[in-house]
Formats: sequence, structure tokens, C-alpha cells
Amino acid sequence: MLGEIIEIPQLGNERGSLSVVEAGKLIPFEIKRVYYIYGTKPGVERGFHAHKVLQQLAVAVSGACDMVLDDGRKQKTVRLDSPSHGVRIGPGIWHVMSNFSKDCVLLVFADAHYDESDYIRDYDAFTTWISK
Repeated sequence: MLGEIIEIPQLGNERGSLSVVEAGKLIPFEIKRVYYIYGTKPGVERGFHAHKVLQQLAVAVSGACDMVLDDGRKQKTVRLDSPSHGVRIGPGIWHVMSNFSKDCVLLVFADAHYDESDYIRDYDAFTTWISK
């Protein structure tokens, strides 16, 4: 599925909010790595790759950014601007993040440790790989 939106429940009261993300429940995979992107300079775009097998869930826990998702046939742009929803990025999805607000913190949950051999970093190679 291209860019499935995952709703993250917000709990809380007059003291503030709390959101809980659990593997196997809200996230349909085991979490093996968590990383976050922040301090992105104005006008900078990030990503420009796809993964062969990695699954991820990206959440803007602060600020906002756009994520363009591309499965080789169609594209979808998702605005991540709330900690109450995230976008699932499955294998075989080319993704580019842009339009980062100054305060954006993009939190990403991944189902595997870093493995450079899982990355496809050239768009032409991606379209060739995805058409097989």
C-alpha cells in the first residue's frame, strides 16, 4: 500500500498529551531500530531512496514536513504535521522528505537494523528493480 496513514491514539488530560506506539499492535512489525531527523536546513530535501525489504513508520513528533511516496507507478504526497498520525513506508517505496519546518523532528520506527545493501539510491535502478 502506498503511504498507509496510521492513526496514533492521543491520551491525556489538562496536564498534556501522551501517545503510545507498540510493535505488533499499532505498528504491524517488530521494531529493531528507531532514529529521528531534526535540524534540517531550509530548502533541504532528504531521502531519495527505497528499501528492498525494510518497513518503517514515520511520525513528525514536532513540526511538519512533506513526504513524497512513489511505488514506480504513482506518487502520493503526505503532509506529516501531527504526532497523532504517521505514514507507513513499506518495501519498494521511493521516498523523499521536503518542506521541513524549522522545528521538525521526524521520528522513524524500522523493522531492521541498518543495512546498506537494502537501499536503492538511484531512481532509475529503483524503477528497473520494481518492474521485475
